[in-house]
Amino acid sequence: MSSSTIYNHRTLQPSGPPSQGTSQHQGHARLNDSFDAIRHEFDAMVSELNLLRSQRDELEAKIGAQVGELTKIHQSFYDLESQHNKIRTQYDDEVHRLRSELHALRQGVQPSHPPMGPGSIGIPGPAGPSNPLPGIQLGPGSQSYNNDPYYSRDRERERDKEREREQRERERERDRIDRERESDNRDRERDRARGENRVVDPDFKRGLSDRDPKRSKQDRIKSDRPDHFSPSLGPGMTPKLPPPPSSSSAVSGGPGLPPPPPTQSSYPPPGPSSSSNPPALTEPPPHSGALVPVQPGSAGFPDDLDIHTISPEFKKEGSDWFAIFNPGVKRVLDVSLVHNLMHESVVCCVRFSHDGKYLATGCNRTAQIYDTKTGTKTCVLVDEAAGKSGDLYIRSVCFSPDGKYLATGAEDKQIRIWDIQKKRIRNVFDGHQQEIYSLDFSSDGRLIVSGSGDKTARIWDMETGSSKVLTINDPDSLNNDAGVTSVAISPNGQFVAAGSLDTVVRIWDVATAQLVERLRGHKDSVYSVAFTPDGRGLVSGSLDKTLKYWDVSGLMPGVKGRKESANGGPINGPGVLVRKEGEKGSPCTMNFMGHKDYVLSVAVSHDGQWVVSGSKDRGVQFWDSRSAIVQCMLQGHKNSVISIDLSPAGNILATGSGDWQARIWSYNTI
Repeated sequence: MSSSTIYNHRTLQPSGPPSQGTSQHQGHARLNDSFDAIRHEFDAMVSELNLLRSQRDELEAKIGAQVGELTKIHQSFYDLESQHNKIRTQYDDEVHRLRSELHALRQGVQPSHPPMGPGSIGIPGPAGPSNPLPGIQLGPGSQSYNNDPYYSRDRERERDKEREREQRERERERDRIDRERESDNRDRERDRARGENRVVDPDFKRGLSDRDPKRSKQDRIKSDRPDHFSPSLGPGMTPKLPPPPSSSSAVSGGPGLPPPPPTQSSYPPPGPSSSSNPPALTEPPPHSGALVPVQPGSAGFPDDLDIHTISPEFKKEGSDWFAIFNPGVKRVLDVSLVHNLMHESVVCCVRFSHDGKYLATGCNRTAQIYDTKTGTKTCVLVDEAAGKSGDLYIRSVCFSPDGKYLATGAEDKQIRIWDIQKKRIRNVFDGHQQEIYSLDFSSDGRLIVSGSGDKTARIWDMETGSSKVLTINDPDSLNNDAGVTSVAISPNGQFVAAGSLDTVVRIWDVATAQLVERLRGHKDSVYSVAFTPDGRGLVSGSLDKTLKYWDVSGLMPGVKGRKESANGGPINGPGVLVRKEGEKGSPCTMNFMGHKDYVLSVAVSHDGQWVVSGSKDRGVQFWDSRSAIVQCMLQGHKNSVISIDLSPAGNILATGSGDWQARIWSYNTI
């Protein structure tokens, strides 16, 4: 092969990137197409979002209209019920008037006015003479009808018939009352028989609302009856207000107070604790914080008071609440609604932190914490490990004094101590045999006391978890149902007070866990107890519709007459109260009467000036702590006020109700 052949090849063409003009144009076109597609998709999503927003607004408007319509229907129902009651009353009055006129005509007397008094309506009864105007002449020269034998015979026949009718009416009324009483007893027995963990009637302690589907029809009828205290009162409706605290509202043994009127009860009469005569108490210096009872005055609410005619200076109305101030005494209080906190179930308990900045509430399965200033929910505590079946109501909540922990007591018999910041359970105290109704921390945060339906209270050590059991085993108790509904530790941490279903308030010594006092006087179960700020008094609220103030200053250290044994201990023997001969217990010096239904919760203000109570009558009442005179009646909840609390740091009130709401109120002295 020749060299020319070797070097005979094609000339290499220079290599490099192709011409960029066309490709760049195509790339920009594709990019623009992509942007256009994204823009179109974004516009489509925006239009869809706007459509959804309009649909949402339309649905919200419909829901709002339906809620408004339901509210109008509810209001119309109350108005119709009020109108019905008014017409029925007028009808009864007219029937009584006609009967009295007929009777007067039979007596031969022209009635000049409607009859007055029990003996003049219908036929004459034992309350008055059979013929109030004997021997009356119908005209000059006429014979007395009393001397006409035919008239007398007819008259006696008519009297006999009317007496028989009246007797039948009385028997029917007695039968109706007996049936209602038996029905109530059966309801209570049935509730107690549902299980050992249902000692306290759930309709009152848990406050089942109208929305609870498990309530029986009879319970709904009882709870849904027209309420004179409803804040949505129409014109002309007259709320029945508490009567003035007269002499009958004081307990025997109070300073210059006569005994109360006799009442029928299945419970034993009050013991020495309620009948002893305490020495006359002097008024403490101003701002001392001491709660000392004085002679109650006569001022109070009139028995019938129309909110629409009362003077503006004695009432205050909000959109769904109102307050009426006692016109019989000088108004020194103002109340306002601050926050309305909606919940998802019945609010069983409310409790302020010690600095008053937070409010804890307990309902079904959850405990909530709210900022009292803004009303914002700051924390929700739920035990995910708890069983999911059925209800698990949180019956009691309590902050530790430093505000780091929240204790909750529930129907599953456990006490959970929550670390609020971490939202985790720090401790679980297990030992009660039935559900837990009440909790209270000691002022140093070292101890926590619990009360349960198992007839015990327990004192728990926060560090070790150990507990002392305070058992109710009174040998003289006539009522074996002594479940503990409420507990409170005295401000000095020395005593524990507990209210129970057997009507008795008991006080134990914390150090020895031994009973030092039994306070008897209530006629029905005690549902709430609270010490006064100075620890010298104890307030209790009961299903007998009253509150009582007990002077427990005799238990204070250094007070003459304190019950001690020879070795300096408070008592002799476990669970047995021993008094020296002639020694009297802590007296009840005041009775607070005025609620129309069960008193479910009580509290004392931080300065000791006010006692506040919540009731099944849906109302809250402010009482002067030294005279037991009601100052204000507050209405706003649509169901039982199950729990109340007063802030330890300021003039703030919290209420929890069966209407699924908790409310924060402010109160100030004016």
